[in-house]
Amino acid sequence: MSNTSRMTSYQRREQLIQVGRGLFAAKGFEAVSVEEIAAAAKVSKPIIYEHFGGKEGLYAVVVDREMQKLTNTLIGALSDDDAHPRQIVERTSLALLTYITENADGFGVLVRDRPTTDPTGSFSSLLGDVSLKVEEILAKAFKKYGLPAKNAPYYAQMLVGMTVFTGQYWAMNKLKTNKEQLAAHIVNLAWHGLSRLEAKPELVFEKGGGDRHRDDGPGQDEPASSREKGRHPEEHHESAGADGLNRDIDDGPEYDKAEGARSEQARRATHDHLKRQRRNRP
Repeated sequence: MSNTSRMTSYQRREQLIQVGRGLFAAKGFEAVSVEEIAAAAKVSKPIIYEHFGGKEGLYAVVVDREMQKLTNTLIGALSDDDAHPRQIVERTSLALLTYITENADGFGVLVRDRPTTDPTGSFSSLLGDVSLKVEEILAKAFKKYGLPAKNAPYYAQMLVGMTVFTGQYWAMNKLKTNKEQLAAHIVNLAWHGLSRLEAKPELVFEKGGGDRHRDDGPGQDEPASSREKGRHPEEHHESAGADGLNRDIDDGPEYDKAEGARSEQARRATHDHLKRQRRNRP
């Protein structure tokens, strides 16, 4: 099959990349054949082999382009050293969702199946690169605010995973929430977690593993410092930690008032739940 319209070699190559990207996004690498690509592009099979050497070569070019585009998008959003920490979270979340909106087929290719011979890991390797950049930013911030920098890699993985896989869920299910609203939800969870990070976090309900529900007498599930001072473990938990990345950040009195009210409400709810749990123990 041949196309009657004349194209330059560059134009034909770009056409095949566009056609291949759409098919790979819709059906996955394994389900697409060279014959199907040729039919969709209205060319003969030898044209595809001439430009890319086969389906694998075309797929590699498509993935490489999308990887580069998304990497540049995310790294660019993370690369402003003077930006407010929350602004970085907002900018990066919105940058990813904008990429997904404007490059639906490209994102579909990245998150779908890939050839078993692909040594790069494709999307996984991209997430690894982005996580390293996030880790670098968090390590600097942790040192600045007195938090253990050795934990930065964990938090980097958490942030990237939360943002990327939420975006993937949003894209694959074609949800009606717009990108700004979804970005706000991501930032809501990410920032309010970062801004209240504790230097030495502890489990409150499940600490102690299998011994957690053993009846060791009143107050045995509380930190020693809390028992000594007659304070509830959650109160100790709140005050022992730092203010996370929110220290020295002036969001205004109204913001601080609202944040304080939410924190107090959450603390009281946890306190009441723990009291009920202890009362109901056999």
